[in-house]
Amino acid sequence: MKFFKKNSELAIDLGTTNSLVYVKEKGIVFREPTVVCYNTELDQVESVGEEARKMIGRTPGNMIAVRPIKDGVVAEFDRTCELLRYLVKKSVAKTAFTNPRAIVSHPAGVTQVERSALMRAVEESVGEDVLLMESALCAAMGAGLPVFDPLGTMVVDLGGGTTEVAVISLGGIVISRSLRIGGEELDEAIISYVRKQYNLLIGERTAEDIKINLGTAYKFEEEEDDHNYTELDYEKSMKVKGRDLDTGLPKDITVTEGDVAKALEYPVSTIVEAIVTTLEKTPPELSADIMDRGITITGGGALLRGIDTLISKETKMPVFIADHPLDCVVVGAGIALNRFDDLVRNLK
Repeated sequence: MKFFKKNSELAIDLGTTNSLVYVKEKGIVFREPTVVCYNTELDQVESVGEEARKMIGRTPGNMIAVRPIKDGVVAEFDRTCELLRYLVKKSVAKTAFTNPRAIVSHPAGVTQVERSALMRAVEESVGEDVLLMESALCAAMGAGLPVFDPLGTMVVDLGGGTTEVAVISLGGIVISRSLRIGGEELDEAIISYVRKQYNLLIGERTAEDIKINLGTAYKFEEEEDDHNYTELDYEKSMKVKGRDLDTGLPKDITVTEGDVAKALEYPVSTIVEAIVTTLEKTPPELSADIMDRGITITGGGALLRGIDTLISKETKMPVFIADHPLDCVVVGAGIALNRFDDLVRNLK
């Protein structure tokens, strides 16, 4: 029989954009970008996390900075293993490190092959006493929703690589929808819009800065009669530097909130459509519960201004942004550690 010390039980949110580690009775101990910088000549990892993220687009010929997780699944197996080893090493004291008991989140829409690849990477890097758990269920638990009660609750987890929409009752997912659309796709939409509209090429870090500073999902504000809408006054703007596609020289332009709203219109509308479709397929009893309790949004996408207002307008339901939406998945997985044995029997 294995013996686990208290601080060797951990939960990992292996996200496309950021990775978080939760250690039981300590809380979140690690939060860094999911990036690995690799030296191709020496065949070794140079850096992981924030230090590696700073190298994106700036590495010499013998080094590459990669995101080993793409759309919530393993894109580069060896780099994912290196990342997981780094996470465990940084999070668990050497004296406590035997084979930690761990829960790792994953999108609901993964294929069996993708799930097997993730499980193999986790087992090789962390240990064999691990459990994979769907991100939406983790997010709902982390948001404080009564997932184990005989009630219908709905959570929308807007992550970096995927969007998870799920209706949960009695500790399980009744119906769900997983989209390979997340924060990175929003960045790509901004890059594409700036290229087409201003003939300027910008990098992903610049696009992310634009999204954080000017990103908005809702282009109208509701007036008092609840029926008429007027366009927001998009005065907020920022200067953006990039490369002019005609001359090849550096150039700066001014991007407005209106530009960003137009750039994000398609991916955001796709997310809203997935939520509406999921509601249409939800059993009537659970739909009534959701109408009473509302929809909860988690993940980094919850910070996109107006996303809750837009979803509420389209679904005619109350929508709430979870407290600390970025942490919900890993906190929920950490809470699930207390039910580890039961979940192993139910989910494995």
